[in-house]
Amino acid sequence: MYSASDLRKGLKVQIDGEPYIIIDFEFSKPGKGQALYRTKMRNMITGNQFTQTYRSNDKFEKPDLEERTMQYLYSQGDEFHFMDTSSYEQIFITRNHLGDNINFLVDNMEVQVLFFGEKPIDISLPIFVNLTVTRADPWVKGDTSGTDTKPVTVETGYQLQVPPFVEEGDKIQIDTRTGDYMTRVKE
Repeated sequence: MYSASDLRKGLKVQIDGEPYIIIDFEFSKPGKGQALYRTKMRNMITGNQFTQTYRSNDKFEKPDLEERTMQYLYSQGDEFHFMDTSSYEQIFITRNHLGDNINFLVDNMEVQVLFFGEKPIDISLPIFVNLTVTRADPWVKGDTSGTDTKPVTVETGYQLQVPPFVEEGDKIQIDTRTGDYMTRVKE
């Protein structure tokens, strides 16, 4: 059990049988009375957000969360299929639960899948992924737009800005937390 004083950003708690993650947290102690804990939470299943204030004597359950290493296999419509690397059991996760993570998924990539009970609700990608550039417009030297970047598309269909020396067919490293170009990868 957690008490209200244990609340902090990133903590996962269970409220009314559903897992929530604390997005923002603020502590305040009025002159008289109990301390107040203002939280902004997101339901880890539906994605709904809400703000709630708790008092110091409020209690929270720990959610039944488990992470398993799984391998991404393929997508079929809005379903993305994964295989447990130890039991070879296959599951699928919908596009809604994956969000922007689909921009960085490549076949056979190992990811951490978060389960609530037996239901998959989220994945954690590696911090950096290497993807091949499938489309890169030529950069015009002397372009005075003020930026020294150009748009490219990578093998997953994700578009981002890269330096002008990146060409079609190059492999680049992307930070999955921000979606930004990091470096060109030598093979």
